[in-house]
Amino acid sequence: MPLVYACIAPHGGETVPALAGRKLRLFRPTRDGMKSLASRMERSKPDTIVIASPHNLRLHRHVGVVTAENSSGSVTEGRKTIRLRAKCDVAFARTLVEEAERAGLPVAGATYGVSEGPLSDLAMDWGTLIPLWFFLRGTGLKSKIVIVAPSRGLPLRLNFEFGRVMARAAEAGSKRVAFVASADQAHAHRRSGPYGYSPSAARYDEFVVAAVNGGRLSSILDLEPGFIDEAKPDSPWQMSMLAGALSEVPMKGEVISYQAPTYYGMLCASYSRKS
Repeated sequence: MPLVYACIAPHGGETVPALAGRKLRLFRPTRDGMKSLASRMERSKPDTIVIASPHNLRLHRHVGVVTAENSSGSVTEGRKTIRLRAKCDVAFARTLVEEAERAGLPVAGATYGVSEGPLSDLAMDWGTLIPLWFFLRGTGLKSKIVIVAPSRGLPLRLNFEFGRVMARAAEAGSKRVAFVASADQAHAHRRSGPYGYSPSAARYDEFVVAAVNGGRLSSILDLEPGFIDEAKPDSPWQMSMLAGALSEVPMKGEVISYQAPTYYGMLCASYSRKS
């Protein structure tokens, strides 16, 4: 069973103790949720972690797949900085590009600098680094990674279809694969936040939590674009990919934690294969 695990993981820097500063206690529920996800990830023993981040490549109406051999980056909060470097599963990344192209989806593979070797290193964004800090640094895992960048310029349905392609590619292979939808939820919970306040923020987050608990994550595809824009999440594109994967490989979802400690919502949700 190659697609062995999946989850929705937030990427707020304050979840990492070294970056939390005075907000250490404020973000504790999500930090504990991330530790729980990391423990489950470790038990699933993935050879490859595919992580869909909203903050990596921004390609015009194309899904991006990192085909570099390495990815490295840093996140800074205040005077503290954390750094992470990971080896990429180039073979599986190229398979994803080929299979998505075969399915008629708009997709582009991307590397940086050179095609191979140590200098083949595409920058790791915070949407990738923060979850992997828990999943790789916080465990004994030595998994390779594949970074996927959903496109906000595409209908959610096409990101969903990419998730289906990813799951089929995993199932057809011999590697144990995990999928992470790196996603913070609505960003309009506080008037003092950078995106202002909208009552749609709470409604959006409540909808997502209920969709996970109710086993109907694909219902996010039916959300009105105007409602999504008012709530200002960065999650529906990655979660659409996860929903696509779940349509191929049935998994049971469980909300581990949810909180909106500042202006944005943070959800930790775990998905395990149905026996």
